[in-house]
Amino acid sequence: MIKRLPPLKALQAFEAAGRTGSFQTAAAELFVTPSAISHQVKSLEEFLGVELFERKTRKVTLTLTGETYLESVSNAFLHIEVATQRASSSHSGGELKLAVAPAFLDRWLLPRFHDFTNRHPDIELDIHSSIGEIDFKQSHIDMAVYFGDGRWKGVESTFLRPSYLVPVCAPLLLEQEKVDEPADLLKFRLLQVKKRPDEWTRWFQLTNTPFHPSQGTISFSNGMNTANAAAKGLGVALTDPSLVSEEIEQGELMIPIDLVLQLPTSFYLVWQQNRPLTPAMMVFKDWITGRMNREKNEAEALSILS
Repeated sequence: MIKRLPPLKALQAFEAAGRTGSFQTAAAELFVTPSAISHQVKSLEEFLGVELFERKTRKVTLTLTGETYLESVSNAFLHIEVATQRASSSHSGGELKLAVAPAFLDRWLLPRFHDFTNRHPDIELDIHSSIGEIDFKQSHIDMAVYFGDGRWKGVESTFLRPSYLVPVCAPLLLEQEKVDEPADLLKFRLLQVKKRPDEWTRWFQLTNTPFHPSQGTISFSNGMNTANAAAKGLGVALTDPSLVSEEIEQGELMIPIDLVLQLPTSFYLVWQQNRPLTPAMMVFKDWITGRMNREKNEAEALSILS
Protein backbone atom coordinates (compact mmCIF):
# COMPACT_ATOMS: atom_id res chain seq x y z
CA MET A 1 0.00 0.00 0.00
CA ILE A 2 1.27 3.48 -0.90
CA LYS A 3 1.08 5.80 2.08
CA ARG A 4 -0.83 9.05 1.77
CA LEU A 5 1.08 11.55 -0.36
CA PRO A 6 0.94 15.35 -0.31
CA PRO A 7 -1.31 17.03 -2.92
CA LEU A 8 0.38 17.33 -6.30
CA LYS A 9 -0.39 21.05 -6.58
CA ALA A 10 1.33 21.69 -3.24
CA LEU A 11 4.40 19.79 -4.40
CA GLN A 12 4.46 21.70 -7.70
CA ALA A 13 4.21 25.02 -5.88
CA PHE A 14 6.99 24.06 -3.47
CA GLU A 15 9.29 22.81 -6.24
CA ALA A 16 8.85 25.97 -8.32
CA ALA A 17 9.28 28.28 -5.33
CA GLY A 18 12.30 26.39 -4.03
CA ARG A 19 13.98 26.23 -7.44
CA THR A 20 13.43 29.91 -8.26
CA GLY A 21 13.74 31.26 -4.71
CA SER A 22 10.63 33.38 -5.20
CA PHE A 23 6.88 32.89 -4.66
CA GLN A 24 6.21 35.53 -7.30
CA THR A 25 8.41 33.88 -9.95
CA ALA A 26 6.91 30.49 -9.13
CA ALA A 27 3.43 31.96 -9.49
CA ALA A 28 4.25 33.34 -12.94
CA GLU A 29 5.68 29.98 -13.99
CA LEU A 30 2.58 28.06 -12.86
CA PHE A 31 0.09 30.74 -13.98
CA VAL A 32 -1.34 31.33 -10.51
CA THR A 33 -1.13 34.16 -7.98
CA PRO A 34 1.69 34.51 -5.42
CA SER A 35 -0.87 34.09 -2.65
CA ALA A 36 -1.89 30.75 -4.17
CA ILE A 37 1.75 29.62 -4.08
CA SER A 38 2.03 30.75 -0.47
CA HIS A 39 -1.16 28.89 0.43
CA GLN A 40 -0.03 25.67 -1.26
CA VAL A 41 3.40 25.80 0.40
CA LYS A 42 1.79 26.44 3.78
CA SER A 43 -0.52 23.46 3.34
CA LEU A 44 2.47 21.29 2.47
CA GLU A 45 4.34 22.45 5.58
CA GLU A 46 1.29 21.59 7.69
CA PHE A 47 1.08 18.19 6.04
CA LEU A 48 4.75 17.48 6.80
CA GLY A 49 4.80 19.16 10.19
CA VAL A 50 7.97 21.13 9.35
CA GLU A 51 8.86 24.52 7.93
CA LEU A 52 10.29 24.45 4.42
CA PHE A 53 10.95 28.18 3.99
CA GLU A 54 12.15 31.05 6.11
CA ARG A 55 9.91 34.02 5.33
CA LYS A 56 11.63 37.39 5.17
CA THR A 57 10.57 40.74 3.80
CA ARG A 58 10.23 40.29 0.01
CA LYS A 59 12.32 37.14 0.18
CA VAL A 60 11.96 33.46 1.01
CA THR A 61 14.82 31.10 1.78
CA LEU A 62 14.76 27.32 2.01
CA THR A 63 15.43 25.79 5.41
CA LEU A 64 17.87 22.89 5.64
CA THR A 65 14.92 20.52 5.64
CA GLY A 66 13.50 22.38 2.66
CA GLU A 67 16.73 22.03 0.68
CA THR A 68 16.85 18.27 1.27
CA TYR A 69 13.17 17.85 0.45
CA LEU A 70 13.49 19.98 -2.70
CA GLU A 71 16.20 17.72 -4.09
CA SER A 72 14.02 14.63 -3.61
CA VAL A 73 10.89 16.29 -5.02
CA SER A 74 12.80 17.64 -8.05
CA ASN A 75 14.22 14.20 -8.81
CA ALA A 76 10.75 12.67 -8.47
CA PHE A 77 9.29 15.17 -10.96
CA LEU A 78 12.20 14.48 -13.28
CA HIS A 79 11.52 10.73 -13.20
CA ILE A 80 7.84 11.38 -13.90
CA GLU A 81 8.74 13.62 -16.85
CA VAL A 82 11.03 11.01 -18.35
CA ALA A 83 8.48 8.23 -17.82
CA THR A 84 5.86 10.38 -19.53
CA GLN A 85 8.16 10.99 -22.50
CA ARG A 86 8.81 7.28 -22.81
CA ALA A 87 5.13 6.41 -22.59
CA SER A 88 4.15 8.98 -25.24
CA SER A 89 6.85 8.08 -27.76
CA SER A 90 8.05 4.97 -29.50
CA HIS A 91 10.86 2.98 -27.94
CA SER A 92 13.53 4.25 -30.33
CA GLY A 93 12.05 7.61 -31.21
CA GLY A 94 11.38 10.81 -29.34
CA GLU A 95 12.95 14.26 -29.20
CA LEU A 96 16.50 15.22 -28.32
CA LYS A 97 17.57 18.74 -27.42
CA LEU A 98 21.34 18.98 -27.77
CA ALA A 99 23.76 21.83 -26.99
CA VAL A 100 27.28 21.96 -28.43
CA ALA A 101 29.98 24.57 -28.96
CA PRO A 102 29.93 26.26 -32.40
CA ALA A 103 33.30 24.85 -33.53
CA PHE A 104 32.39 21.29 -32.52
CA LEU A 105 28.98 21.66 -34.16
CA ASP A 106 30.30 23.01 -37.47
CA ARG A 107 33.49 20.99 -37.73
CA TRP A 108 32.74 17.62 -36.16
CA LEU A 109 29.04 17.02 -35.61
CA LEU A 110 27.38 18.41 -38.74
CA PRO A 111 29.69 16.63 -41.24
CA ARG A 112 28.84 13.32 -39.52
CA PHE A 113 25.22 13.92 -38.63
CA HIS A 114 23.83 12.31 -41.77
CA ASP A 115 25.05 9.02 -40.32
CA PHE A 116 22.96 9.55 -37.18
CA THR A 117 19.84 10.78 -39.01
CA ASN A 118 20.01 7.90 -41.49
CA ARG A 119 20.20 5.39 -38.65
CA HIS A 120 17.54 7.07 -36.50
CA PRO A 121 15.11 9.04 -38.70
CA ASP A 122 12.38 8.80 -36.02
CA ILE A 123 14.30 10.98 -33.54
CA GLU A 124 13.41 14.66 -33.69
CA LEU A 125 16.51 16.81 -33.16
CA ASP A 126 16.70 20.30 -31.68
CA ILE A 127 20.33 21.46 -31.82
CA HIS A 128 21.58 24.56 -30.01
CA SER A 129 24.93 26.26 -30.52
CA SER A 130 26.13 27.11 -27.03
CA ILE A 131 29.32 28.27 -25.30
CA GLY A 132 29.80 27.50 -21.64
CA GLU A 133 28.07 25.24 -19.17
CA ILE A 134 24.34 24.51 -19.25
CA ASP A 135 22.09 24.96 -16.22
CA PHE A 136 20.10 21.79 -16.89
CA LYS A 137 17.64 22.51 -14.06
CA GLN A 138 16.62 25.79 -15.70
CA SER A 139 17.00 24.66 -19.33
CA HIS A 140 15.11 22.32 -21.64
CA ILE A 141 18.41 20.97 -23.00
CA ASP A 142 18.68 17.19 -22.66
CA MET A 143 22.40 16.70 -23.33
CA ALA A 144 25.48 18.73 -24.17
CA VAL A 145 29.04 18.17 -25.37
CA TYR A 146 31.54 19.72 -22.96
CA PHE A 147 35.25 20.29 -23.42
CA GLY A 148 37.25 20.24 -20.20
CA ASP A 149 38.66 18.16 -17.37
CA GLY A 150 35.47 16.21 -16.65
CA ARG A 151 34.83 17.88 -13.28
CA TRP A 152 31.50 19.70 -13.42
CA LYS A 153 28.91 19.98 -10.68
CA GLY A 154 25.36 18.77 -11.12
CA VAL A 155 25.96 16.65 -14.22
CA GLU A 156 26.69 13.09 -15.19
CA SER A 157 29.13 12.56 -18.02
CA THR A 158 30.60 9.97 -20.31
CA PHE A 159 34.07 10.31 -21.79
CA LEU A 160 34.14 10.71 -25.56
CA ARG A 161 37.77 11.15 -26.49
CA PRO A 162 40.92 13.05 -25.50
CA SER A 163 41.90 16.28 -27.21
CA TYR A 164 45.18 16.63 -29.05
CA LEU A 165 46.86 19.05 -31.40
CA VAL A 166 49.00 18.68 -34.52
CA PRO A 167 50.50 21.40 -36.76
CA VAL A 168 48.63 22.17 -39.98
CA CYS A 169 49.38 24.46 -42.89
CA ALA A 170 48.53 25.07 -46.53
CA PRO A 171 50.46 22.77 -48.94
CA LEU A 172 51.65 25.88 -50.81
CA LEU A 173 53.60 26.94 -47.75
CA LEU A 174 55.82 23.87 -47.93
CA GLU A 175 56.81 24.69 -51.48
CA GLN A 176 58.71 27.69 -50.08
CA GLU A 177 60.63 25.91 -47.31
CA LYS A 178 61.62 22.28 -46.74
CA VAL A 179 60.29 20.68 -43.55
CA ASP A 180 61.96 17.52 -42.24
CA GLU A 181 61.91 18.00 -38.48
CA PRO A 182 60.00 20.07 -35.86
CA ALA A 183 62.64 22.82 -35.75
CA ASP A 184 61.96 23.56 -39.43
CA LEU A 185 58.53 24.95 -38.52
CA LEU A 186 60.27 27.82 -36.72
CA LYS A 187 61.01 29.26 -40.17
CA PHE A 188 57.30 30.07 -40.59
CA ARG A 189 54.92 32.44 -38.88
CA LEU A 190 53.15 30.51 -36.11
CA LEU A 191 49.44 31.00 -35.51
CA GLN A 192 48.06 30.62 -31.99
CA VAL A 193 44.96 31.10 -29.86
CA LYS A 194 45.33 34.19 -27.71
CA LYS A 195 44.05 32.57 -24.52
CA ARG A 196 46.32 29.53 -25.04
CA PRO A 197 49.71 31.08 -25.89
CA ASP A 198 51.74 28.21 -24.40
CA GLU A 199 50.60 25.48 -26.84
CA TRP A 200 53.38 26.03 -29.38
CA THR A 201 55.99 26.13 -26.63
CA ARG A 202 54.69 22.83 -25.26
CA TRP A 203 54.62 21.27 -28.72
CA PHE A 204 58.27 22.14 -29.39
CA GLN A 205 59.20 20.89 -25.93
CA LEU A 206 58.19 17.40 -27.06
CA THR A 207 61.51 17.30 -28.95
CA ASN A 208 63.44 19.68 -26.68
CA THR A 209 63.40 22.34 -29.39
CA PRO A 210 63.80 25.96 -28.15
CA PHE A 211 60.84 28.11 -29.11
CA HIS A 212 62.28 30.92 -31.25
CA PRO A 213 59.99 31.52 -34.27
CA SER A 214 61.85 33.57 -36.87
CA GLN A 215 58.69 35.25 -38.21
CA GLY A 216 56.92 35.68 -34.89
CA THR A 217 53.35 34.70 -34.04
CA ILE A 218 49.82 35.93 -34.75
CA SER A 219 47.10 35.43 -32.14
CA PHE A 220 43.42 34.75 -32.85
CA SER A 221 40.36 34.54 -30.64
CA ASN A 222 39.72 30.83 -31.24
CA GLY A 223 41.18 27.70 -32.75
CA MET A 224 39.04 27.68 -35.87
CA ASN A 225 40.32 31.15 -36.80
CA THR A 226 43.89 29.90 -36.60
CA ALA A 227 43.02 26.90 -38.79
CA ASN A 228 41.29 29.13 -41.36
CA ALA A 229 44.30 31.45 -41.43
CA ALA A 230 46.59 28.46 -41.94
CA ALA A 231 44.45 27.27 -44.87
CA LYS A 232 44.94 30.68 -46.48
CA GLY A 233 48.73 30.32 -46.25
CA LEU A 234 49.27 32.81 -43.44
CA GLY A 235 51.34 30.41 -41.34
CA VAL A 236 51.25 27.17 -39.35
CA ALA A 237 48.56 26.49 -36.74
CA LEU A 238 48.08 23.88 -34.03
CA THR A 239 44.65 22.30 -34.19
CA ASP A 240 42.68 19.17 -33.42
CA PRO A 241 42.82 17.25 -36.74
CA SER A 242 39.29 15.88 -36.31
CA LEU A 243 37.95 19.44 -36.50
CA VAL A 244 39.65 20.12 -39.85
CA SER A 245 39.32 16.66 -41.38
CA GLU A 246 37.33 18.06 -44.32
CA GLU A 247 40.06 20.60 -45.16
CA ILE A 248 42.72 17.88 -44.90
CA GLU A 249 40.74 15.53 -47.18
CA GLN A 250 40.24 18.31 -49.74
CA GLY A 251 43.93 19.25 -49.71
CA GLU A 252 43.42 22.72 -48.24
CA LEU A 253 45.45 21.76 -45.17
CA MET A 254 48.15 19.21 -44.49
CA ILE A 255 50.09 18.00 -41.47
CA PRO A 256 53.78 18.82 -42.07
CA ILE A 257 55.06 17.06 -38.93
CA ASP A 258 52.94 14.28 -37.43
CA LEU A 259 53.84 15.02 -33.83
CA VAL A 260 50.91 15.00 -31.39
CA LEU A 261 50.51 17.25 -28.35
CA GLN A 262 48.12 15.59 -25.90
CA LEU A 263 46.01 18.11 -23.97
CA PRO A 264 44.80 17.69 -20.35
CA THR A 265 41.25 18.44 -21.50
CA SER A 266 38.89 16.07 -23.30
CA PHE A 267 35.44 15.88 -24.88
CA TYR A 268 32.53 14.64 -22.74
CA LEU A 269 28.83 14.05 -23.27
CA VAL A 270 26.95 15.40 -20.24
CA TRP A 271 23.38 15.52 -18.90
CA GLN A 272 21.61 16.46 -15.67
CA GLN A 273 22.69 14.51 -12.61
CA ASN A 274 20.30 11.71 -11.55
CA ARG A 275 18.23 12.09 -14.71
CA PRO A 276 17.25 8.77 -16.30
CA LEU A 277 18.11 8.72 -19.99
CA THR A 278 15.23 8.84 -22.44
CA PRO A 279 15.33 6.44 -25.42
CA ALA A 280 16.50 9.31 -27.67
CA MET A 281 19.26 10.23 -25.21
CA MET A 282 20.43 6.61 -24.97
CA VAL A 283 20.49 6.27 -28.76
CA PHE A 284 22.54 9.44 -29.20
CA LYS A 285 24.93 8.45 -26.40
CA ASP A 286 25.55 5.08 -28.06
CA TRP A 287 25.99 6.67 -31.48
CA ILE A 288 28.46 9.41 -30.53
CA THR A 289 30.60 7.16 -28.31
CA GLY A 290 30.65 4.50 -31.01
CA ARG A 291 31.56 7.02 -33.72
CA MET A 292 34.33 8.54 -31.59
CA ASN A 293 35.80 5.10 -30.81
CA ARG A 294 35.64 4.00 -34.44
CA GLU A 295 37.47 7.09 -35.67
CA LYS A 296 40.06 6.70 -32.91
CA ASN A 297 40.71 3.09 -33.95
CA GLU A 298 40.94 4.06 -37.61
CA ALA A 299 43.44 6.81 -36.83
CA GLU A 300 45.57 4.41 -34.77
CA ALA A 301 45.51 1.84 -37.59
CA LEU A 302 46.65 4.43 -40.15
CA SER A 303 49.42 5.53 -37.79
CA ILE A 304 50.69 1.97 -37.52
CA LEU A 305 50.60 1.47 -41.29
CA SER A 306 52.48 4.70 -41.94
